[in-house]
Amino acid sequence: MSHHTLKSGYTELVERLNRFPQGAPPSESLYKILSMLFNEKEAELVALLPIKPFTATKAAQCWRMDVLAARKVLEELASRAILVDCEQNGEMMYTLPPPMAGFFEFSLMRLRTDVDQKVLSELFYQYLNVEEDFIRELFTGTETHLGRAFVQEAVLSNENALHVLDYERATQVIETASAMGVGICYCCHKMEHVGRDCDAPKDICMTFNTSAESLIRAGYARAVDVGEGKDLLQKAYENNLVQFGENVRERVNFICNCCGCCCEAMIAQRRFGMLNSINTTSFLPVVDKETCTGCGKCVAACPVEAMTLVSTNDPHAPLQKKAHVDENLCLGCGVCVRTCSKSSLSLETREERVITPLNSTHRVVMMAIERGGLQDLIFDNRAMWNHRAMAAILGVILKLPPIKQIMATEQVKSRYMEVLIQKLSR
Repeated sequence: MSHHTLKSGYTELVERLNRFPQGAPPSESLYKILSMLFNEKEAELVALLPIKPFTATKAAQCWRMDVLAARKVLEELASRAILVDCEQNGEMMYTLPPPMAGFFEFSLMRLRTDVDQKVLSELFYQYLNVEEDFIRELFTGTETHLGRAFVQEAVLSNENALHVLDYERATQVIETASAMGVGICYCCHKMEHVGRDCDAPKDICMTFNTSAESLIRAGYARAVDVGEGKDLLQKAYENNLVQFGENVRERVNFICNCCGCCCEAMIAQRRFGMLNSINTTSFLPVVDKETCTGCGKCVAACPVEAMTLVSTNDPHAPLQKKAHVDENLCLGCGVCVRTCSKSSLSLETREERVITPLNSTHRVVMMAIERGGLQDLIFDNRAMWNHRAMAAILGVILKLPPIKQIMATEQVKSRYMEVLIQKLSR
């Protein structure tokens, strides 16, 4: 298929993806990826879907077809993990997730024969690892980030353990999730097909709650209980993997157990580290200069190259080096602390606790404000033009600091919206 033929069939889908705060910059690679995941008719239909969750009835209205036919299309897309489906009050609701974290990853979370996963992986590598636009926008395009690091709980001191909040614990996510699924790590699976993977465990990518329910139903993840979830978390710790999860406090949808060489998030943090592409934990490692021998184990283990060895400037030992932490790059994950055999590293609380959005809606609205796309959420004619949805969005906006409320109203450019926000703020 030629470049122009692909664009003619999939341009509307790309435009639809870019109405969401986590978009997908157009490129030759993207159109080829979409042509492997969607046929042209599916692309046309999906391009018409609302941003927010919708029913088969709503999809039928968008597509101008009967509900039974619409439901059949939706079920087919959900069976391929293109859509996420979940039951609410006895009715199935559907959502088109963003490419990441979303249907890009889902396409490689299990072994499948309906698409050529090697070709797909090569395209993903080109789009995400060679071309920079997508990853740069995904991880650095907003102050509010897609994901955050979780601290390795085992390396917390007794004092720090008192200060770590429940939502900062991966174990708490596992214990409180309504469902939990585990699939193949997208990043490692992709890298395997391009000959760049490492020996990190691959069957360790965790999803939770409605995302897990949908992926389990479609066969893209296997259901696990709390006990196995904690066992997998311990396995991740033992392999010095970083827990990178959804940047929310409530109902986290995913936690990836990431290595530094394959993980998109870790690669982005190294590439764009000074731009703070990942929300850190509320901790930082501190080096005990008296006991550190400069062995370099922490340097080798750090997935984002925040640990280095620097000279001690001792005239009596000119070759002597000690570990040094670059606080601008450090995630505060604690992997380095775990690897230190001399107990020369410990975690201390950062001066300011990192702010985490309440839930997915809060995070998406924040990202939309910062990207200048709030109007796409509020005035999405396909799904959002109703008072209940408007109230939900405004409820999030009104909890923001005053300056961000101003940013929101300036973007909407609507006298009605400004007056409504002012009235509801009184």
